[in-house]
Amino acid sequence: MIVQILQFLLEVVSGLIAGACLLRLYMQAQRIPFNNPVGQLVFALSDWIVMPLRKIIPNRSQYDLSSLVAAVLVMLVQYVLLWLLLGANGNPGLVPVLALFGLLRMVLTGLIGILIVYAILSWVQPHSPIASILHRLSEPLLRPLRKLIPLIGGVDLSALVAIIALQVLLMVLGNVQFGVLASMATGG
Repeated sequence: MIVQILQFLLEVVSGLIAGACLLRLYMQAQRIPFNNPVGQLVFALSDWIVMPLRKIIPNRSQYDLSSLVAAVLVMLVQYVLLWLLLGANGNPGLVPVLALFGLLRMVLTGLIGILIVYAILSWVQPHSPIASILHRLSEPLLRPLRKLIPLIGGVDLSALVAIIALQVLLMVLGNVQFGVLASMATGG
């Protein structure tokens, strides 16, 4: 039971930090200002790791590579600690693969979370202070779907379709992850 508690706490802490780094990357790519509660939270959770990396990693594109590297490092540390916590059994070469799949799962799950909160706020409190931020974060996913999916009874179902598509991607990712790990474990 202690191992499960420690594993849960490790996942929560690393999820918050890596998630903040990924959200920082996404918000900067979407040119969303950080002078709002969401941006301030993202900075508070990620500045300690992103800012030192900026001194090492030059930023030559619209994407904040130091935020991406920070998220990758956090996930690597999480999986190394989990591997050690579980007795350091198995191939340590699987740890980076697990971290990569964990990061991809986090991206998909984060997008689903953004879409769910966006959809709920658009129904119950469309003028909330974070509604515009969620709109800007959701729009790149929803815009192409809105061109394909007509309003049904005046209701926009694009967020629901996007959530379903992202859930399917999570399932596919899980199967790919299982296949890669099984082949690596058997040496094939």
